[in-house]
Amino acid sequence: MRSEQLQRGARIVVEKWMKVQPGESVLILTDKAHGPEMSVVEDIAEQAGASVTMYLIPDGTNQMDSGYLSGLSDLLCRDVIIGAAHYSLATSDLVKKAVKNGSRFLSLPLATNDGRSLLEYGFLTMDTAKSRFVAKNLLFYINRSDYLRAETDAGTCLNFRKIGRKGNYFNGMAKDGRGFASSSFEVYVPVEETQTSGKAIVDGSLGYLGKVRDPFAIRVEEGRLAEFGDSPEGGRLSEYMKAFGDERIYHVSEFGIGLNFFAKCEGNCYIEDESAYGTFHIGFGRNVALGGEFEANGHFDIIFRNPSIYADNRMIMDHGGIIPAVPEIW
Repeated sequence: MRSEQLQRGARIVVEKWMKVQPGESVLILTDKAHGPEMSVVEDIAEQAGASVTMYLIPDGTNQMDSGYLSGLSDLLCRDVIIGAAHYSLATSDLVKKAVKNGSRFLSLPLATNDGRSLLEYGFLTMDTAKSRFVAKNLLFYINRSDYLRAETDAGTCLNFRKIGRKGNYFNGMAKDGRGFASSSFEVYVPVEETQTSGKAIVDGSLGYLGKVRDPFAIRVEEGRLAEFGDSPEGGRLSEYMKAFGDERIYHVSEFGIGLNFFAKCEGNCYIEDESAYGTFHIGFGRNVALGGEFEANGHFDIIFRNPSIYADNRMIMDHGGIIPAVPEIW
């Protein structure tokens, strides 16, 4: 469990992204299955001079059961919090409050489909300065627009409204996220939850479910996923989302663009999938920590390949390639 790649990933998390300092307090929220991985992070944080608490989330808990976090308010008063369970904790309101109170929070969901630890993946080595530069190019136009549109040659055409909503970016770095970091490298926009419409051909990844085996069509009306398509893949997605037991999980609540040139969308790790440069994703359900209004039972992403993206009527991505912003913005 202590491979060279895992040690490298743990050092990136502790030393580069979270910049743990001597005398700081660190809380690691993890689960039994991922305890061995996070013990490596614990050791490196202690070597940096921090005081570390490891809290194991109860067995059987998933992102639909995040209410247990409300009982951890005393534990959450830490300089650094690393949410490293199987599922993401990033979109919960409690995380938003912890950051507001001065904690640096990293969302590090460890779900993978190939037996490797997420900490061993090469996409974690992406240059954070480069991802920041690319993100600012995109956000220059995104945050001056009210509408976004994504199209693909496969047949996707989705329209999003974001009036009053601001986009931001993740690249692992707590400093860049003003204390709120994610291992996902992406621009994210908490779009209006009832205003997305159009059709899409899903050809990338189904988040935690992994790679799309055969592309299939979906349709969105008034922000809600209305049709899954008549296919086994559509049925797989429908059954998964039904299990959340929350109508809000069907609503598009996030628009995201991958920033990581080392990441691949192969279905092995949903964090890597949604980080991959040349992709965009739509998130469903909970988005309060991103700046939205939904505190749903969970959050789920679908990833698409090679989009052309427009902010109002200006093209900012052409078939997966980001178009540089005008020089005078710098």
